[in-house]
Amino acid sequence: MATSTAAAAAAADWDPSSSSDEESPLSSSLTFDKERHVAFLEMMYHMLPYHYQSQEINHLTLAYFVISGLDILGSLDRVDKDAVAAWVLSLQSNPGDKAELNSGQFYGFYGSRSSQFSSDNDGILIHNHSHLASTYCALSILKTVGYNLSNIHSELISMSIRNLQQPDGSFLPIHIGAETDLRFIYCAAAICFMLEDWSGMDREKAKEYIFKCQSYDGGFGMIPGSESHGGGTFCAVASLRLMGFIEDDVLSKSEGSSFIDIPLLLEWCLQRQAADGGFQGRPNKPSDTCYAFWIGAVLRMLGGSQLIDGTALRRFLLTCQSGYGGFSKFPHELPDLYHSYYGYTAFSLLEEPGLNALCVELGITGFAALGI
Repeated sequence: MATSTAAAAAAADWDPSSSSDEESPLSSSLTFDKERHVAFLEMMYHMLPYHYQSQEINHLTLAYFVISGLDILGSLDRVDKDAVAAWVLSLQSNPGDKAELNSGQFYGFYGSRSSQFSSDNDGILIHNHSHLASTYCALSILKTVGYNLSNIHSELISMSIRNLQQPDGSFLPIHIGAETDLRFIYCAAAICFMLEDWSGMDREKAKEYIFKCQSYDGGFGMIPGSESHGGGTFCAVASLRLMGFIEDDVLSKSEGSSFIDIPLLLEWCLQRQAADGGFQGRPNKPSDTCYAFWIGAVLRMLGGSQLIDGTALRRFLLTCQSGYGGFSKFPHELPDLYHSYYGYTAFSLLEEPGLNALCVELGITGFAALGI
């Protein structure tokens, strides 16, 4: 994934003052343009536009959007799966010797090649260490390309992930210290679920932390006492599902989960669908492509997908579909990898013909989750 100015040049060549809406590459379409989306991701697979240089530290995450996105589009044959797996595996962190096993470090995956730099000229360590989010992305990619996770040193990941869990049940993303919030509980839960090994995670403590994050309005903030947020709500509910604390189709059960307020959560989620048909991440915010997944996935996990106005949501999403392929954050803007991926997941949730179904808890296709 080398950098390139191709996409930026294409955008620069378009003069909005001399084009009608019908001619504009940014104009919306009445249909989901699968082939252009595949071409968009293929381009990103071979050459990232130079705008992504500042995201080099998150190279593995960008690769996750590309590889899993192609899988959703049913076009994973466009990449060399063995080469992808080899590249991901080259980013796994390993101890230098047995003594380092007790150093308190986390031995997951680095986010990029530059994260593996070992030292500067003075011998001072400057690498950024392996990271929970990068490890989640790495395992997701490996499952997507069909790599058998039993072939990696999974015990090392499971053993060292416990170094990141805090006394209150939350998780640090890296062992040297950083913010703790629901994002990293989710990453830890997804990692343990994919490895089929929960020995490195105290699920009861994590559950209690999640419970404290539910706000008065039913949604979940990233940390206890914070404002409800679409992404935080997904992380909370998906984590509880992966850890086995929320059953299937909980809304249809006469007795659901007793430790979180499911009816209030449902009401909060439904209130996030705005007048334009899209979903907002918080009250009084504009609709944004990615929340069609973050909120839509929560409703799917609760068994409430049928309560979404799918026609209106589809109409909004198509206004964010780019003529270049991909999706933008807001209508009629340039696409980016993040919003493109969650545009594809949203259309999968809407059961767009030709797209593979999702395992919403893991954020990858059902085929990948099952190892098919």
